[in-house]
Amino acid sequence: MKKKINSRAKGCRGELEWASALRSYGYSDAIRGQQHSGSPDSPDVKCDSLAQIHWEVKRVNKLNLSKAYSQCRIDAGDNQTPIVAHRRDREEWLITLSAKDFLEILDGAKKPGQHGQTHSGDKTEEHQQEDGEDKPD
Repeated sequence: MKKKINSRAKGCRGELEWASALRSYGYSDAIRGQQHSGSPDSPDVKCDSLAQIHWEVKRVNKLNLSKAYSQCRIDAGDNQTPIVAHRRDREEWLITLSAKDFLEILDGAKKPGQHGQTHSGDKTEEHQQEDGEDKPD
């Protein structure tokens, strides 16, 4: 017979694991959120250097991802990016966020001076001018 694991304890371990993962990537201020703030809408993991992110951490084998993301989005409000970090037993951490938020993060990660393209694939105005196209007379 399988031993039943306390879901609250497993959730706590998941939050501690995710905070540890963030610290291993240099976010030394990552801590489990509710143990420090205590409010129900506080993030599962708090990291002042990533204050723009509201973390919802799920450490379950059967996850209703839509429900978890919806709750995260509500808790994040208008000032934070909602991100769900989730992991099943013996698997790696995965991240879920909206495509809009993902693309905005990618856009912010462009190196200074790096030129992109518009969503339609057309050259940006800046590229057109560099290539001698559509230069003002």
